[in-house]
Amino acid sequence: MSVLSLRAPTRAFHLIERNLMIYRRTWMVLFSGFFEPLLYLLAIGYGIGSLVRNVNVADGHTVSYALFVAPALMASSAMNGAIYETTFNLFYKLRYSKTFEAIVVTPVGVEDVALGEVLWAFIRGSMYSVGFMVVMVALRLVGSWWAILAIPAAMLLGFAFAAVGAAATTFLRRWQDFDIVQLVLQPQFLFSATFFTITVYPPALRVVVELTPLYHGIDLIRGLTTGSVGLGQIGDVAYLAVMGLIGVTVTALRLRSRLLK
Repeated sequence: MSVLSLRAPTRAFHLIERNLMIYRRTWMVLFSGFFEPLLYLLAIGYGIGSLVRNVNVADGHTVSYALFVAPALMASSAMNGAIYETTFNLFYKLRYSKTFEAIVVTPVGVEDVALGEVLWAFIRGSMYSVGFMVVMVALRLVGSWWAILAIPAAMLLGFAFAAVGAAATTFLRRWQDFDIVQLVLQPQFLFSATFFTITVYPPALRVVVELTPLYHGIDLIRGLTTGSVGLGQIGDVAYLAVMGLIGVTVTALRLRSRLLK
């Protein structure tokens, strides 16, 4: 039998329902990770954008700096929503409140818990993505009808980070370990072609950047919103899908080893 049993998709929804009931009174917390990328967009996209005329996103295809930065920050917003939920919140449930120990004595199994928590984080990241796309449309920072697919692309990115974030959290032992999480996320945010084109980096650093998941998310969403669509976006989708599936599987295995001792 596979790690994720056939019952998981149905019973995992009970975890989503539980989280919705918890957040209905603290719903403002859900939007905490949305504002940081938005502020970056307004401050850097338009601030530096007033000094930078156009950016080359493909051979001969140039866009305004604000239009260049916006999809990258949309990707960052999806990442934030997914990571915040599957790191800090999941860690508290796992290490302190012992929430999952109580859940797995019910018909809801470990696989259901793993998938349900990842899906809830995926939903939170998707909310950020939709909100950010609304802002981009309002500010006229969409340059192609391909942008219709940018929301599903951001949702895929959110799923990938949610899954890997949940898997990583199962290895954390104390709150201080979250410094490692920030050490991984912050360089990705700054160097994944978020504010500059990938071509400005030295060849060795460029290879490293192209291996990071956020870069693939940015490349995918930027291509769709600017109309620079090519075969590279297919590779981005495959990378993120595989990353998400591996993350969910590792999360289920780790939770099983912890909860069913």
